[in-house]
Amino acid sequence: QVQLVESGGGLVQAGGSLRLSCAASGRTFSSYAMGWFRQPAGKEREFVAAISWDGGMTSYVNSVLGRFTISRANAKNTVYLQMNSLKPEDTAVYYCAGNSKRSGLGTLDILREYDYWGQGTQVTVSS
Repeated sequence: QVQLVESGGGLVQAGGSLRLSCAASGRTFSSYAMGWFRQPAGKEREFVAAISWDGGMTSYVNSVLGRFTISRANAKNTVYLQMNSLKPEDTAVYYCAGNSKRSGLGTLDILREYDYWGQGTQVTVSS
């Protein structure tokens, strides 16, 4: 079992930055691909970014390319999402998720590929 706890959300002005962290319990974290998703109020949860188990491969939704960076520190059982040049449309609850199925990077934008989810952290970007 893996438990995921997100932190780092908050209120920021447009153009600002935030870094989200996701701390994982369990010794198997380093073997899991990890993803970040977000859910704006009243909308469906959507993919933001994913990273392979070793950090060697990443993928992003087009709308955050060049602004967001996903990374991980396996020694700390933590995955990060650095968010720069934030826009009001980035406002959402952000969730981290863990994939134990060894799914290919090309499928890590799909919610059902993930076994474990955090409770979410709110990010609000004011205009």
